[in-house]
Amino acid sequence: MKRLHVADDPILVGYLKSVLEAAGIACIVRNEMLIGASGELPPNECWPELWVLDERDATAAAGILAQALAAPPADAADWVCAHCGEDSEAQFQVCWSCGSLRR
Repeated sequence: MKRLHVADDPILVGYLKSVLEAAGIACIVRNEMLIGASGELPPNECWPELWVLDERDATAAAGILAQALAAPPADAADWVCAHCGEDSEAQFQVCWSCGSLRR
């Protein structure tokens, strides 16, 4: 296992987990329930962590996460999902209808 991402926002970590799962990469979130322990423990020790289960997937997963976290260029165009044909706005990297990654 290898840790790929840590954030103070559990929703962001959950989103990134779903992006990796849509790409077929097995992963888990650790510290998901520790957020309530902030104050008793250092806050950054309670943040959710995204871990890839197979370290051989770490490089590909890091690239997928970088793409998911990158803001689209200002002149980015809307796109059509290659898997289901649904229209999506430029700022989205995952199809809202079928969950496929933008290609």
